Amino acid sequence: MPENNRFYTLKGYALLENNAITSSMEDYLEMIYRIRSTGEAVRIGALAEMLNVKPSSASKMVNNLKKQGLVSSEKYGYIKLTDAGSALGQYLVFRHDTLHRFLCYINQSDNELEQVEKIEHFINAETIRNIQRFLART
Repeated sequence: MPENNRFYTLKGYALLENNAITSSMEDYLEMIYRIRSTGEAVRIGALAEMLNVKPSSASKMVNNLKKQGLVSSEKYGYIKLTDAGSALGQYLVFRHDTLHRFLCYINQSDNELEQVEKIEHFINAETIRNIQRFLART
């Protein structure tokens, strides 16, 4: 953790965190969790369609998530969340939804999806919990 009075570039802060999971991986995991939460089976094609990416990109990212122990899958089969993947996916959806509600509240709008997608990866869990507490009081 950097000292509070030291500035870094965005990449510098990211290097200090040394996270094994990237923002893109979070986006994919969040979408896998969302699809799975509807009761639907998750396949590469559906995942790619939901994220507006090529199936080859989705396949590569699923393999990365598999290496991290967050999903399991077989070639041309379904993508399944591991326990760790499900727990993280649940948090990612919570983070997204909390931030979306907050931005809609302060901007007096009903859709802040683009803004949420751009900033959700840079807000820590403590800040999300505090936003949730604030929203519960409003």
